[in-house]
Amino acid sequence: MAGQGNSMRAIFFALGANFAIFVAKLAAALITGSGAMLAEAVHSLADCGNQGLLLLGIHQAKRPISPDYPLGYGKAVYFWSFLVALMLFSVGGMFSLYEGIHKLNSDEPLRSPWVAIGVLIFGIIVESISMRACMIEVNKSRGGRSLWQWFRQSRQAELVVIFGEDLAALLGLVFALFAVSMAMLTGNPVWDAIGTLAIGVLLIVVAIFISIEVKAMLIGQSVDSDTRKDMRSYLEERDEVAEVYNLLTLQLGNDVMVSVKARMQGETSALGMINQINTVEREFRARFPDVRFSFFEPDVTDGKAEPH
Repeated sequence: MAGQGNSMRAIFFALGANFAIFVAKLAAALITGSGAMLAEAVHSLADCGNQGLLLLGIHQAKRPISPDYPLGYGKAVYFWSFLVALMLFSVGGMFSLYEGIHKLNSDEPLRSPWVAIGVLIFGIIVESISMRACMIEVNKSRGGRSLWQWFRQSRQAELVVIFGEDLAALLGLVFALFAVSMAMLTGNPVWDAIGTLAIGVLLIVVAIFISIEVKAMLIGQSVDSDTRKDMRSYLEERDEVAEVYNLLTLQLGNDVMVSVKARMQGETSALGMINQINTVEREFRARFPDVRFSFFEPDVTDGKAEPH
């Protein structure tokens, strides 16, 4: 079973990198008049706000349970992660498309393109450091899965968002560097417009993929399939459990709710069966520490079992 990456570490690395890059990009955009550079500056500023929203979501997810929220606030991080995806789509992607279309109709040449190139190279270096920090945490949680499999199966919404943001930021910087370099070499500002449009399309595509994954978590996903198989195997191997009829799981941010329906063995008295269940639940939580809520129903028949 894969572990979990440190989302907070990845977020703070991304926040520091994006703020430094935003200041540098904005200065370069004002000096050069580059649309691609301005689009990148807005993108970095939006990313700073996005990281703030993710930190807010993580903070809210830690609020204690209440009568109105008996399963806690863990899914709050999904809401804020989904909002980040929307901001990446609108503030980043749509603004870049608008700026690119505007630049297509403008013949204004770039001013001081070497300044823009220097800032973009600086941004690529800083963003690579942030991406490396993110990948360290991603690798902790993905186990032997490919990056694509991890992205589709991960239940850490904030880490999925940071990975998508860092990837989009790094590729966007490369696009901008290419666009500004071609505009400088050819003297044709259309390259700058093309670069700006490419950044817009990139951000929109990444935002759509992120929103699809986070939406599934927001609606209510189970734990990932590998963890669910491990949980079922663990229960089936217990001496106290004769047969597992049903195992339902629900991911609640970093917490997990588990509901088990099983036939017990070796005990006929009610008190003995209660002690068996308490032992299984206690050791089950020790084996799977993310499980915060567990409900165990003993039975002697399958009934109408849900799909495993």
